[in-house]
Amino acid sequence: MSKGSFTRRQFIHMGSSALAAGVAVNAAAKNAAAKATLLQPNLLSAAAVPPSDTVRFASIGTGVRGCELLEATLSVPGTQCVAICDLYDGRHIAGREAIKIPDLPVTREYRQILDRKDVDAVIIAVPDHNHRALVEAACAAGKDVYCEKPMSHTVEDGFAMVEAAHKNNRMMQVGSQRVSSILYARAKEIWDSGKLGEVTTIEAHWDRNSPSGAWVYPIPPDASEQTIDWNTFLGNAPKRAFDPVRFFRWRCFTDYGEGLAGDLFVHLISGIHFVTSTNAPPMRAQSSGGLFHFKDGRDFPDMIQTCYDYPNFRVYMRCNLNNESGEFIGFYGTKGTMVIQDATLTYTPQDTRPHPEGYSTKGWPKVLRDQYLKQWHDEHPEPAPLTSQLDEEVERYALPPTYSDVVDHQANFFNAVRTRKPVVENEVFGNHAVIGCHLSNYAYFNKTIAVWDAGAKKIVKG
Repeated sequence: MSKGSFTRRQFIHMGSSALAAGVAVNAAAKNAAAKATLLQPNLLSAAAVPPSDTVRFASIGTGVRGCELLEATLSVPGTQCVAICDLYDGRHIAGREAIKIPDLPVTREYRQILDRKDVDAVIIAVPDHNHRALVEAACAAGKDVYCEKPMSHTVEDGFAMVEAAHKNNRMMQVGSQRVSSILYARAKEIWDSGKLGEVTTIEAHWDRNSPSGAWVYPIPPDASEQTIDWNTFLGNAPKRAFDPVRFFRWRCFTDYGEGLAGDLFVHLISGIHFVTSTNAPPMRAQSSGGLFHFKDGRDFPDMIQTCYDYPNFRVYMRCNLNNESGEFIGFYGTKGTMVIQDATLTYTPQDTRPHPEGYSTKGWPKVLRDQYLKQWHDEHPEPAPLTSQLDEEVERYALPPTYSDVVDHQANFFNAVRTRKPVVENEVFGNHAVIGCHLSNYAYFNKTIAVWDAGAKKIVKG
């Protein structure tokens, strides 16, 4: 029996007037649920901070993400940017414009930033392969660190960064901002309430369909070895001649980035870990995909799908750069379904009321069917009229139009720097999430099942 439907026997028990009233109330409830409840913004990013508690910070990296983070800090009280650093001179201007300080000190040399006594914390927004060196140096210099996602370029890098933060007693926040989102906080409340029942399947995807979404960024016309410190960019990557494509489209290449897994999977994994209170890598991963459209010399596929095994559930994850379908995470439980779709969250209950079997008994003689139905109804008496709820309501929530989880994520970090209270996404959480990305890429490139060996802290073939 489908939700909202009634047998003749139920109709007689309820009475026509009670049924009509119940249907009307149920329809009204569903209409109301169709209108999303607007979530209330996080007040942390709006709280006043005494001038004496101002956190002075510098940004190492003022590319696309670096400038976005600088712009976000303008909405975070109690912060002051005192310097910026980037290897491309044009980004010095872009960084100043983003933070709205025309005469802000700028440099190519990050060590000049770390030597400054007036810098309490640094934002690290550089290519993945340089994260470890900068995080280790920043922690050793006594600076707290906001490190952009994905946290590491290799498994070994990740554990070295965790050690650096712990050894130097530094606050470290990894930049997957969904874990600070009020939308994900509501999703976690629903998960924790048990309303979903037993969840064994989670599906997630983030698909884009544009050159920009595939990191085919335009090259600035002034890009040259005179305006870019190419050797410092290479860091520990293989040495090669100056190539502006690699500098500005570094996510396409295994020497510097983690491809779709590091760019988008990491957000989905972090969100799933946050909602489900998971703080460990997946146990294993199987990947498939290919390079179908953006055949421009890149190393990474433009479509990848990975199946992850966790102890209590399985996750199917996909990123496809050949179709635009947005950001999606679906949690499928025995009592309900919860979907995060871009800026909205929907909880839909499953109909778990007992129902007599109607399909498989079609092959029974009528006398046996009638006998079965009589026995079933005797064992499942109908409730008294108007004493039971017909349907649990659908719940739908939406973010305020101007809401920014980037602002909230940075507010969380700067508040932790100020108070020494834990961040929402520390180095351990961030490392566990990025190991999922490494597992995905390992499985794809090696055409094998990737297994996480927690004891050895490495990925092995399954």
